[in-house]
Amino acid sequence: MLELSIIKEHCRIDDDFTADDSLLGIYGGAALRYVETWTRRKLYETDATTGFTEDEAPLLLGDDIRAAMLLLIGHWYSNREAVNIGNITTAVPFAVEALLQPYRIYGV
Repeated sequence: MLELSIIKEHCRIDDDFTADDSLLGIYGGAALRYVETWTRRKLYETDATTGFTEDEAPLLLGDDIRAAMLLLIGHWYSNREAVNIGNITTAVPFAVEALLQPYRIYGV
């Protein structure tokens, strides 16, 4: 759902460098699923909310959601391994949860 050019800009990758494009695509898909799982809502690119069931709880892909996804992608791109040896450990950036918090459905 996020354009590759936006992801590359966020990660400060030159447009002509294409060696990591497939990796960035995987991170983009993973970020989308992370947001949907964490919020318990389905992401949509348009604000047309007709035709959805109550269980789907559509969530518009707005700037705050895009920012959260970019933060995740940038974090994963910079920290490609599950364990960071010899450095200060890092978790998912707090800003991601702060951006997604207003959209989370609780009690499901």
